[in-house]
Amino acid sequence: MNNRLRDAFDSPGFIAFLTGGDPTIEDTRRFIGVLARAGASLVEIGIPFSDPIAEGPVIEQASARALDAGATPEKIFGLVDLLRTEDHVSIPLALMTYLNPVHHYGYAAFFARAAQVGVDAIIIPDLPWEEQGEVRDVATRFGVALISMIAPTSATRVRQIAREATGFIYLVSSLGVTGVRSSITTDIASIVAEIRAATDVPVAVGFGISTPEQAREMAALADGVIVGSAIVSLIASHGAQADQAIDDYARLMVAAVNEAAPSHRPGTRP
Repeated sequence: MNNRLRDAFDSPGFIAFLTGGDPTIEDTRRFIGVLARAGASLVEIGIPFSDPIAEGPVIEQASARALDAGATPEKIFGLVDLLRTEDHVSIPLALMTYLNPVHHYGYAAFFARAAQVGVDAIIIPDLPWEEQGEVRDVATRFGVALISMIAPTSATRVRQIAREATGFIYLVSSLGVTGVRSSITTDIASIVAEIRAATDVPVAVGFGISTPEQAREMAALADGVIVGSAIVSLIASHGAQADQAIDDYARLMVAAVNEAAPSHRPGTRP
């Protein structure tokens, strides 16, 4: 794990997702600065794609807006470069995209560019764990962590996936696509226990989390909480003027995560 990723999980982490280029690349750049100053431990930047099969309507519509505004993978790379070199954003930045854009760009070219601009990790929801080999090898060569996802349906292979995980593990809290949920009913504690029996790699829980209460509950069980649709909804509502709404929300969620004081930390096992 690189230093930025390791440091992000020294204490409970609030991980924020937004769609790159929604409503514009410059707005996304500013919003990420807001999130970093508000205490986000890591920011995931979605590369817009025309067929985002893992996304609910909120993020799907954000991808459509970003594509209509001209967002491309190369512009997202340029955004990360500006965040690192001009804005001095030092928290980890992860890309979230689908395999098609990575394949189309070329694996070596994509990860070389990602490393050049300061990307720490990548999440590819439609890349099955069993087929990660080639992508993982190239990503690793360039120092970019390929994040493994574990879903409630992964029960029989949780430990297998966990043993090969790098960076952090994205634990999907609920079946289905992304989106706000009123409650999380999956037995997260049991899955986290299975993961911790196999690896010390940090575990972050995502999909459906939107309230401070949910964030506090999940942070007490894991090492990080991922929130996407709730932030993207704020951007949909406020557009380019979403800065204050994002700041207020992020600070509320950071405080909730910090209050959780989980009993287990990265590097420990029950």
